[in-house]
Amino acid sequence: MRIIYAADIHGAFDRIKLLLSETMADVYIIAGDLIDIPFYNMNTAINYHEMQSFFHGLRVRMGKESMTIEDFVDELLDSPDLSAEIEEQGTKYQQYTIRARRVLQQKYKVLENILATKQTARIFALPGNYDMDLKYTSLHERDLHLHWHHIEDLKIAGYGGADIWTPGIPERYVVHYQGNLPPETGNNEMINFFKAVKPNIIAAHQPAHGIHDRVNQFGTSGSSALRTYCDHNPVLLCLTGHVHMDWGFQVSENTIHLNPSNFGEVTTLSGGVSEGGFFFAIEIDEGEVKKIIFKKLVNDRVHDIADYIPVNGQWREILVDAERYAALKEGRNYDMKETKVSHIPEVELYNEIKQFYRAFQTEATDERLQKLEEISGLMEGRVQGDIAMDVMGSTNMGLCETTSDIDFVIYVRCDPDLGADIAACSQFKEAERIIDSVLKPGYAYQIMDIIDLNVVEKAIRDRDYENEMAMRFVAYRAICRPVNYRFIAPVEDLLNQDMDYRKELEGSIRSYFRIFINTSQHTRSFKKYESRIREIGIKLPESIRMKIKAYFQQDTDSPECLEQPKKLDP
Repeated sequence: MRIIYAADIHGAFDRIKLLLSETMADVYIIAGDLIDIPFYNMNTAINYHEMQSFFHGLRVRMGKESMTIEDFVDELLDSPDLSAEIEEQGTKYQQYTIRARRVLQQKYKVLENILATKQTARIFALPGNYDMDLKYTSLHERDLHLHWHHIEDLKIAGYGGADIWTPGIPERYVVHYQGNLPPETGNNEMINFFKAVKPNIIAAHQPAHGIHDRVNQFGTSGSSALRTYCDHNPVLLCLTGHVHMDWGFQVSENTIHLNPSNFGEVTTLSGGVSEGGFFFAIEIDEGEVKKIIFKKLVNDRVHDIADYIPVNGQWREILVDAERYAALKEGRNYDMKETKVSHIPEVELYNEIKQFYRAFQTEATDERLQKLEEISGLMEGRVQGDIAMDVMGSTNMGLCETTSDIDFVIYVRCDPDLGADIAACSQFKEAERIIDSVLKPGYAYQIMDIIDLNVVEKAIRDRDYENEMAMRFVAYRAICRPVNYRFIAPVEDLLNQDMDYRKELEGSIRSYFRIFINTSQHTRSFKKYESRIREIGIKLPESIRMKIKAYFQQDTDSPECLEQPKKLDP
């Protein structure tokens, strides 16, 4: 079983949509804070916050801190000797609160519509301190707060909210956090729930005391009760968030604690903006955690940051992307200013169409992608080196059927003295042998091209504008779907550091696209994709139909990796 865990979404719904599109998992846990502000306008949010702060101060002075601000205001407005100013402010506050509830419910409905597109996985949501209690929203069937689910002999349970008042969110509608009471009193709602359920995996917005809970200016902020429960019970994983800057992997008494930092952009305590995009992919087999990968979503690319694997009973951290890891450690942004990687209009259109179709990804697509991941895993660590792939056609679109073949490009690093005969590359020969052993028994497949990353990297460093392999690399990376992207990522990062060079290559390869975009095979493919979603009851929206029309009517070129009519010459 694979679990993907992302926390502190803060309204980044488009990023969640990309996460679902660009990853595969059996279970997704999308944890609070899900919402950023309870309005669509920041000025309205600021006005509401100011009124909330005013009434908060007033209730403190009147000794009414046990009441929510909304109840306190309601009581004030019933007072016979109320001043005109307080009456005006209180009435306005009530109106804003009603409006906030309506907007919040609308936002949760939008998020539910996004989550519902991923039909090949179970997806759960957990509220944070910025959220309404989800039982009153469109996410109620996904709500993990005080709920549990039995999946593959593992119990997943959740407890949301946090022991903090969040200005700007109506107190009346938030999760009333009761996980901070001493367990011995018998009144700790969180611990009573966990004792009854006995979960193997816990998702809790507020972290355990002493683990991923340190706020620089204020010290530790975690739940002592949660820490005690995890330390004294067979909890496999404790998945938390809330404290963005104290992220990471930690083991305490055999429980693995994970905080992936923020997934959505957030304002830091120093007034800056943290770019986010971080999440964990967790692999579990027969009740044991086999591997954890710390990842980062940047636009539509998923970068592997670090691996965590058990070695002789101890967990080992292996850095995959040291630069992004160091940037997060130092609290600085790495990818926020990255330029959009494709500057070709028809490529942008194609990707927009592709993202729509991927919302309806089939089980047959998942099955093929898993087979390709299995191949890259079998190559990992071998003397000959790793490989990666870029998939094309139906697998790229997410609309494979049981009879669909698999077309893909292979990336290798061949011996430097190989010369031009890449087919003689020993690394490719080893990959081809493994590919044949895994795919041939059950799938038709075709290797469309072979790319030597050593050649591409040298071309980038030399700014070689005539290198055809570098041109093909740019074309595939603009459109295709990667498998084992960590092997490709350093080269594409290097390419993106010289955007003028990338743009020049894109301009060069456009001359090769014209032959493909209006081929009968490519046109039939798009008709086939529309037919497949129609079979599951989805009508092609007019907006997508217009994009497809514009895509085919452009007097431009089509990327080589859309649908290859024949194998490329390496």
